[in-house]
Amino acid sequence: MIRFILADLRRLWAGSIVVVLLVALATALGVTVTLQERALRLGTARAADKFDLVIGAAGSETQLVLSSVFLQPAALALMDGGVLARLAADPRVAWAAPVAFGDSFAGYPLVGTTTTLIRNTSPGFAEGGMFATEGQAVIGAAVRLRLGSEIKPMHGTAEAGGETHTELVYHVSGRLKPTGTPWDRAILVPVQAVWHIHGLDEEDDDDHDATAESTEPAHAEDHDHHGAIDVDAPVDEDFDAHAPGLPAILVKPKSIADAYKLRQDFRQGATLAVFPGEVLTSLYATLGDARQVLSAVAIGAQGLVAAALMLVTIVHIGQRRRQIGALRAFGAPRLAVTAIVWLELFFLVTLGIGLGYLIGYGAALEIADRFTVQNGLILPVDFARQDLWQAIGMVAFAAILSAIPAMLAYRQSPAAALRA
Repeated sequence: MIRFILADLRRLWAGSIVVVLLVALATALGVTVTLQERALRLGTARAADKFDLVIGAAGSETQLVLSSVFLQPAALALMDGGVLARLAADPRVAWAAPVAFGDSFAGYPLVGTTTTLIRNTSPGFAEGGMFATEGQAVIGAAVRLRLGSEIKPMHGTAEAGGETHTELVYHVSGRLKPTGTPWDRAILVPVQAVWHIHGLDEEDDDDHDATAESTEPAHAEDHDHHGAIDVDAPVDEDFDAHAPGLPAILVKPKSIADAYKLRQDFRQGATLAVFPGEVLTSLYATLGDARQVLSAVAIGAQGLVAAALMLVTIVHIGQRRRQIGALRAFGAPRLAVTAIVWLELFFLVTLGIGLGYLIGYGAALEIADRFTVQNGLILPVDFARQDLWQAIGMVAFAAILSAIPAMLAYRQSPAAALRA
């Protein structure tokens, strides 16, 4: 029987390939959507895991998290720099670190921050060490620069027509180990260097509106360029109440209770405090809705493929009436003929399902790799137990689908088939 089936498939190889490809592409669509949605959930959750609380100016919770945790460029309002001093002195805070962004270099975002943030959120240095002066910078694992390389910060991005700052040139002092987050593509510099390069020292702080919207820490398009900055000035992280305005502060509370109290205290007036996990949960809900739509499209495509297969196989059975009749006339049992027809279609559909899982997995890996290169966020593409059950369900459906033309062959009269 097996030899007969293989010989029949070789004879009808063109139609067999079409059936396998139809099933494979329809299956791959659903598999890609499922794997990519799951990978995005896991990847973003892992990236936000080290950031318990984010405080910024009153505004959009989602944009605050996307900009401060995932380093997505956007216009953020500035909050009073004195908030940082308050947090540093708060007994409920284990550590608090500012983040100031807006500049870039070679497509990599420059983030002004402190050694406190780097020591508490990174796994350590792969080479070199921490910045100690305003002219030094620490790079993420995915930044393609060498130790000692020059970094000339650009106001904004090259795509937006940014202007290169001439007041300061950073030099790479160290490279961090990989974290699997967008911070792997970041260039970290002393926050006071960012303030100085934009003229936001303590004496000029009163001249700036701490709530003006912009993507830069300076937030003044008409500010004058200042003279050269002392690149050998030591890093000073003893901030007071007169610190310049900040777009965000990352906070590590000492306990869960402290986290909720801090969130309540700073979630009023001109400040906004959010848990990144809560914001991601709302994003996941939106992502889940999009997944449902895409899954419905995939199921619809699979339904159309199933209908097309039914039409093709029924026509195929009609074209093979003489062959089936001859087999019956030569003494082939009815059940044997039925099994041949069933096995042929079941083999093709099952092969298409298996190929579809491979294509879907490969497509999800390719999408995840491209996303990682562009955003630095690692998306773990893996199969889960529910995927196995889904595959078993599809194979069971293939068995039922294949039984329909088999039953038509079973009921076919050999005499009528030979007369046709």
